[in-house]
Amino acid sequence: MPWLGHRSDVADAATLIAAFGEDAGFEAAARAERSRDLGNHTHFRRWRQIERLIVLMAAQGAIGTVQ
Repeated sequence: MPWLGHRSDVADAATLIAAFGEDAGFEAAARAERSRDLGNHTHFRRWRQIERLIVLMAAQGAIGTVQ
C-alpha cells in the first residue's frame, strides 16, 4: 500500500488520471525518474507513491483485506 504524506497526493493522482487516462501511471513514473535524475530523492519517492496510488485507484475491486 502506498504511503501518502499529504492529501494533495490524491489530488495529483486524480489530475494525472484526468489528463493521461490509462497512461497516468507511466507519467507518474516518468516524473519520478526525472526527479531522481536531478538528485531530488524526496520528489522521486513522492511520485513513486503517487504511481502506486494510481494503480489502486484504477482497480475495479477492493485490494487488500476488506472488513
